[in-house]
Amino acid sequence: MAVYGIWRFWTRAIQQILDGFKMALRIQDRKSKFLIHKMFSAKDRCRRGTKYPSEGGLFTGACTEVQTAGNAKSLKTFVATWNVGGKFPETGLVLDDFLQVNAPSDIYILGFQEIVPLNAGNVLVIEDSEPAARWLALINQSLNRGTDHFQMLSKTTSLIDSKTFGGSKQAKLTSTSSGLLFFPKYSLKTVSKQFRTERKKRLKYCNCASDLDRRYTRDSCFPCQQSNVSDDDLSSEEDDGPNGVVFSEIMNSSGNDQKYSLIVSKQMVGIFLTIWVKRELVQHISHLKTSCISRGIMGLGNKGCIAVSMLLYRTSLCFICSHLASGEKEGDELRRNLDVIEILKCTYFPRRCKIPNSQIPETILEHDRIVWLGDLNYRISLSHTETLKLLNKKDWDCLLSKDQLKIEREAGRVFKGWREGPIKFAPTYKYSYNSDTYLGEANISSSKKRTPAWCDRILWKGEGIHQLSYERKDSSKYQFSDHRPVYATFNVEVAVREPSNLNFCPIEVE
Repeated sequence: MAVYGIWRFWTRAIQQILDGFKMALRIQDRKSKFLIHKMFSAKDRCRRGTKYPSEGGLFTGACTEVQTAGNAKSLKTFVATWNVGGKFPETGLVLDDFLQVNAPSDIYILGFQEIVPLNAGNVLVIEDSEPAARWLALINQSLNRGTDHFQMLSKTTSLIDSKTFGGSKQAKLTSTSSGLLFFPKYSLKTVSKQFRTERKKRLKYCNCASDLDRRYTRDSCFPCQQSNVSDDDLSSEEDDGPNGVVFSEIMNSSGNDQKYSLIVSKQMVGIFLTIWVKRELVQHISHLKTSCISRGIMGLGNKGCIAVSMLLYRTSLCFICSHLASGEKEGDELRRNLDVIEILKCTYFPRRCKIPNSQIPETILEHDRIVWLGDLNYRISLSHTETLKLLNKKDWDCLLSKDQLKIEREAGRVFKGWREGPIKFAPTYKYSYNSDTYLGEANISSSKKRTPAWCDRILWKGEGIHQLSYERKDSSKYQFSDHRPVYATFNVEVAVREPSNLNFCPIEVE
């Protein structure tokens, strides 16, 4: 009997262990399958190359109506890129002039590089999310006036300190050697929630209406928020890996007076991309996904890109923020070309749509409108002395004739078919810190000298994009970095449904 009792005990114990494994596998099965599918799809694309359609076609895959003339909306879009040199935003920094709040845009796309120092700790161990959190607060302060960003940071810190993740793991704040608070990697998700506008809503992988529920929707590309979608179709808290939907719950922290809502906040080591839209546009955004491509040393992500894909009304948009290979030696431009080629080839947005055979973009070049911004790091193929001479004369045309990006584009080796506005401003790199003087104009060793260059650029591809301005921002308060910020404004046309075709939804959303 004793042997039988021992046998029964171990049998039950082993069975309980097996049952636990089965339960865990069932919970993770769907997510694992999806991740495996993404991994092999991306590898397959990189291996065999990707064939892309010609540009200019409006997205129509998930809609039944045919695009008609005049059925379009023009949205003013502000795009900016800034390599902040690993410097922390100063207390009291106000971005009103940079973001042109007196001439507001409908959409703001802001890309940062070196948001944290590219040291071993940030590259190999954990990303410091505190700078990203503070930039979000500063942006919110300017776009949504009346919200004190220091109070917002205090509320955010309090929330992170008290929130429990997964019911067991509590976020803890520690101090760095400089006395600044250090946020765990996952805290950026919590911080981002403070700048959403709507309550009790979820953005889904797919907002398209199926044949069964299309007649109950206001727009077949954006059904009621209470549409019949299972929990498995809802997004996660934020994307946990390099690909995925950007967020699920949109939370309200500062009341209903916010004019702009944060829809994307994504960090990869030093690259940070954030997108804000007017509150009334949020309901027209669907299929929102991100993709990160790691480049640089051993592919660890000190270089690379963050790309965002989404549908706005019926038009697909893609925004890419990148930091390409550095260096001003002869041939370094080829490494930058390779970064661009690999980003275009390997960036992948998983297609998940309720409409069979829908034409949801999966790659960058499949989108209707594309904007690429960042520290592209292309240099001027002249000596330091010759460059400074032309700089002092403000002979931009002569300098641009030696610009590597212009040369490589015209030769068809990179960014073929992409456009860039006329450059009528001084090179944006490399300045002495807290100075308006280029590094190397003073007496320093030749090893520290850097030839000035237009490293920070904004390009676009696709019809329906009309550039209004292309400038760099000059102000003493932005001199804490060795780069100067660059911004552009566009009118971006998006296709919308004819008002006569609307079937108003009787369900109210809180």
